[in-house]
Amino acid sequence: MKDKVIIITGASSGIGEATAKDIAAKGGKVVLGARREDKLRQIAEDIRAAGGEAVYQSLDVTKPEDNDALVALAKETYGRVDAIFLNAGIMPVSNVSALKTSEWKRMVDVNINGVLNGVAAVMPTFTEQKSGHILAVSSVAGLKAYPGTAIYGGTKWFVRDFMECLRMESAMEGTNIRTATLYPAAINTELLDTITDAGAAQGMSDLYDAFGISPERIARVVSFALDMPEDTTINEFTIGPANQPW
Repeated sequence: MKDKVIIITGASSGIGEATAKDIAAKGGKVVLGARREDKLRQIAEDIRAAGGEAVYQSLDVTKPEDNDALVALAKETYGRVDAIFLNAGIMPVSNVSALKTSEWKRMVDVNINGVLNGVAAVMPTFTEQKSGHILAVSSVAGLKAYPGTAIYGGTKWFVRDFMECLRMESAMEGTNIRTATLYPAAINTELLDTITDAGAAQGMSDLYDAFGISPERIARVVSFALDMPEDTTINEFTIGPANQPW
């Protein structure tokens, strides 16, 4: 982990924030991206005050040029990129019959295109240096279907398939790019704030009250994956409480 340069998207709160602080505390150099620049500034200041290294830049993952700029910032500041953690995502779940079509499109744009844009931004660097680690957040909804999560789950199933194909292609091409896909269950973050459907919001709130775990537990899994020897990898991590119902 020490001195590795790691880009983190969706870094302004929740899993992204917790992961940034955990990595920096273990000697990694973090490059933070998210839409809320004020939040990023505070997190970076907290990391530096604790003796860590961090830089940040405003990022809209749906814009390829923003992703390219974040990779450029990492290389300009630290001279290289070792890993990228594609963490940005939204979860405005609802039944299909609610026809919240604008939310469907937004989920596809952030949860799918955001991952694609991040990979596209970092892939030339990783291919040239023949090393790199790409980590992405799927969900337990990317492993099993749940009512109310048809579109959200669909975006997370995409991440699952995409990351597995990326792993296989890297092995075939000899680029040594490692992958890791996380499948969190109920994590106590701001994701619930994106739900506008009253019924879905109440149901998810009850679920998270019963089974939610802290983002710091996911951060430790990310750090574990990043800290593994480069000739070793674990590709999938499902994280949730021991008494989870799924």
